[in-house]
Amino acid sequence: MLRAIAVAAFALLVSCSEKKTVTMDEFTGRVVTLPNGTEILAEVMMHPTDMMRGMMFRDSLPEGRGMLFVHRTPGRHSYWMYQVRIPLDIIWLDGNKNVVEMSPDTPPCKARSSRDCPSYGGNQNAQFVLELPGGSIAKHGIKLGDRLSF
Repeated sequence: MLRAIAVAAFALLVSCSEKKTVTMDEFTGRVVTLPNGTEILAEVMMHPTDMMRGMMFRDSLPEGRGMLFVHRTPGRHSYWMYQVRIPLDIIWLDGNKNVVEMSPDTPPCKARSSRDCPSYGGNQNAQFVLELPGGSIAKHGIKLGDRLSF
């Protein structure tokens, strides 16, 4: 009986506390800190299907947002812009989260067939790839060898 009263009291206290709604982005996101201290909320992509879709069919990527792709193993992972509607900055990071390759202001591919879209990157071993709004590399002064944290 005493246990039931304690559980009921705890439930009442919790229900009276201020509630903050958590958005899906916050639930599935990860804060990435750039070398200049800027924090980016990045959607994390780990499942192969999600990684293939990436930024396809999206009309925008707001400032302060990004997409972080986590590959199971380091490799030479190239990316493309098929069905991506906005320019992106693409940053490849090694397992220590050091920038090993970049593609600034990568243009969308307007081709009807994915075969007609160029690939970017994949020249260095990387385990993580971060996509940011076009112009972010220049705006934040990101350069090869910089370390990001997440």
